[in-house]
Amino acid sequence: MNDSPACPGAVWEGHRVEGLLLNSRMVQATFDDLNPASRHLWDGPEGAWDPDRNTDACVRAMADWRAAGLNCITVNLQGGSPFGYSKDQPWHNSAFGADGSLDPRYMQRLDRVLTAADSLGMAVIVGLFYFGQFHRCRSDDAVRTAVAGAIGWLAESGYRHVLLELGNEVDIVRDPWGYGDSLVSSHRTPELMDFVRNRIAACFTDGWILPVSTSLKGGSVPSDALLDVLDFVLLHGNGVSDPLRIAEMVRRTRSSAAYRGQPILFNEDDHYGFDAPLCNMTAAISEHSGWGFFDYRRSHEDWREGFQSVPVDWSIGSERKRAFFSLVAHITGNPAPS
Repeated sequence: MNDSPACPGAVWEGHRVEGLLLNSRMVQATFDDLNPASRHLWDGPEGAWDPDRNTDACVRAMADWRAAGLNCITVNLQGGSPFGYSKDQPWHNSAFGADGSLDPRYMQRLDRVLTAADSLGMAVIVGLFYFGQFHRCRSDDAVRTAVAGAIGWLAESGYRHVLLELGNEVDIVRDPWGYGDSLVSSHRTPELMDFVRNRIAACFTDGWILPVSTSLKGGSVPSDALLDVLDFVLLHGNGVSDPLRIAEMVRRTRSSAAYRGQPILFNEDDHYGFDAPLCNMTAAISEHSGWGFFDYRRSHEDWREGFQSVPVDWSIGSERKRAFFSLVAHITGNPAPS
């Protein structure tokens, strides 16, 4: 980033940290709900739901995240469950219309997030699709329109601190909350990647190659066919309670016949225990893999908890958030948050 490796010179307990993206899942940075029947669910201590107020609060908090050593966030143009996990998802949170066209309101909010991250020297993984909202534009033609529009928008915006995640957990195929047999599904991702490469070449006329990946559900590692087309590897640790299994996932990926040295990072893991001798985060780092926290609010917790739960308190304002950022700071040699 800015002609320097991530975490330059950082070493933690004998493990090289330089080159790793230490990240957090902040996918509600652009959240809105276009369904009037569910919009009231996101009212909170600051009043009725306001998507711009939410984005502004996220942007204001980013400097504190960066000061603690966080160098990357994940956002998504269809968000993620605003309850952390949801059986049904009636809310309408999508930057894409049914035909795949871009909603300019979402893109304006994304622009504010990307501008702030750029000024702070942070990378941003921009996700396009989320399985819980994918039904909003699930036809192959709509997918192509959405992908082409997003790539074109990124090219025109001039950002170079962005990585692209085509879909969140693309091996979830169930209906109605899943990818089915669509272009975004894991078994068709190689086909989609051909289209993506062509659009990148056409849109980034300066020769910039936008790094592209996609993610699988917790505990999964990519097949050889999938790994063969990815520029970097996104793993998820949800459902993986044993840190040794996290380390094994990294080793298994590297041992694949299709692996060709791509960077590996977790960008979604809902485990914490950051004060333990070994946790999922430190297990990943011990294998020279980046790691990202998926923090959501449990039903008994107040609104300060959970970066994914709407309404979001974007500050480092809870014990769990402080524990995460304190470990990030310790590993990267930055001051811990107060």
